[in-house]
Amino acid sequence: MIDLHTHSTYSDGSDTPSVLARRAREAGLHAIALTDHDTIDGHEEMAAACAAEGVEFVPGLEVSLRDTEFPKRLPDGSTIARNVHVLAYFVPADRSQPIHERLAELRADRDVRNVELVAVLRQQGFTRLDLDYLAGLAGSVHSVGRPHFARAMFELHPEIVGPRTVDSWNQLFRDWLGVDGRAYIPKASITVASFLEAVAGSGVVVSIAHPLDNYLDDQPLSAASRVMPDVLESLRARGVIGVEAYYGSLDEATRQLMAHLARQAGLVPTGGSDYHGSYKADIALGRGRTGDLAVPDSVLDELRRAHAAALAAGAQGARRAAAP
Repeated sequence: MIDLHTHSTYSDGSDTPSVLARRAREAGLHAIALTDHDTIDGHEEMAAACAAEGVEFVPGLEVSLRDTEFPKRLPDGSTIARNVHVLAYFVPADRSQPIHERLAELRADRDVRNVELVAVLRQQGFTRLDLDYLAGLAGSVHSVGRPHFARAMFELHPEIVGPRTVDSWNQLFRDWLGVDGRAYIPKASITVASFLEAVAGSGVVVSIAHPLDNYLDDQPLSAASRVMPDVLESLRARGVIGVEAYYGSLDEATRQLMAHLARQAGLVPTGGSDYHGSYKADIALGRGRTGDLAVPDSVLDELRRAHAAALAAGAQGARRAAAP
């Protein structure tokens, strides 16, 4: 059993990489990917901890991109580029690689948005919330994410958001911090195409995270069979390798449907819990929200082969470019 979607204190998870590695061993995982948002800063600690625990470490990350091929329709009938979450695996540690330029852009954008979000929330009554408090929760001002905002809102202003429970935590994201929330700040517009161009030749393997959250909008899960085939075919044609079919918040029937649709489109059905520790207390590492998630080990074998093929293609391209 493996888990290819987890977060640590280096972004918006509550567990340090060392704790995460220990929990992976205790959960019986053979391999785990650390997929913090926009950063690989936790990889060195995670690699060492996983080696000590006897768990294979997959260096990954998660980024938020714009898909211009499938725009999102707004209530007024207009459209905007769709925001999608993307998982990248086998991310190189070499900071001179083009992918790290894009990641730096995304981190800088998040820092600016966090300042703006503090201002918006203070204007709406969260007057005790400030960036110093958030940095104290996150461990660094550059690691502050939406779960830290949510925690601060519950701790500092329960008179506005009520007591913290699993339900009220999720409701807070819907009401305040989510895409349709009262304090939502739009993200930078790096497109899927731009990101794929940046990782070309580096061996990075790209998979779309929680695709139904990204592409179904307000349609029911039953619409997946109608909506997703065209989306998945388009993603494969653009260079995406996988899609997170075995997602920790889906039921088993939907996971199997998504795995089937992924195979039909020629994509690898990847999977993970989307574990955030206590920030998403109802999601168990390796087991997801429903407790029956079991991502097959064979998925990682397929990703390794795709990684090797991408490295070989990159090397061949470099040789062609260097030839007289």
